[in-house]
Amino acid sequence: MGETEQVKLLGVWFSPYAIRPKIALRLKSVDYEYFEEDLFGSKSELFLKSNPVHKKVPVLIHNNKPILESLNIVEYIDETWNASGPPILPSHPYDRAQARFWSGFVDDKWFPALKAAAITKSEEAKEKGMKEVEKGLLQLEEAFVSISKGKPFFGGEAIGFMDICLGSFVGILKAREKLKGEKLLDETKVPCLCKWADQFLSDDTVKNVVPEIDKVAEFLGELEVRAQSAVSRT
Repeated sequence: MGETEQVKLLGVWFSPYAIRPKIALRLKSVDYEYFEEDLFGSKSELFLKSNPVHKKVPVLIHNNKPILESLNIVEYIDETWNASGPPILPSHPYDRAQARFWSGFVDDKWFPALKAAAITKSEEAKEKGMKEVEKGLLQLEEAFVSISKGKPFFGGEAIGFMDICLGSFVGILKAREKLKGEKLLDETKVPCLCKWADQFLSDDTVKNVVPEIDKVAEFLGELEVRAQSAVSRT
């Protein structure tokens, strides 16, 4: 791409969704300027101008054109810088369909169940929600075995689309284990996912992108207090 290109990324340090384009940009060796947004305070003028509808991070701005929604951004990065770095989405149509299906499962079903279980004050609802989360991890374990075909990542030998999608939540899972004692990535139940998660976090592309687990655990505690307080007021 030309030297005059401008690439900006607007995000929040904690957000798993903002982690995704960071990893994709590193995979493609794309230089960019990062802007940290205030999760609870007022948003920047650039952010509000770039995403006036949803007002959510991340936002990628490429030559003054905003691209929204984390996985949509990852696909855009893959297609725009297709000559640089390994492909993020699989080349075969069936494999691409599988990657999109399971990423949809993660974002639309699995993580919402985890989020709901985390903020509810009802022990019954929490127990039911965590069962859904554990069931989802078992399904993802089976998907990993099928898709990876014995290789380290969903994407094969290198991190790919589904790795970025699910991998963006690994820090949260490990932080919850530290904070709550919830061992969701249990070697006795999802051994392949456990090995994958460790390989993902230790990959050079991911290092220094996923926040420190201790910092995430501390922030999660603060976030849950805020969320529960908001629930009690409704």
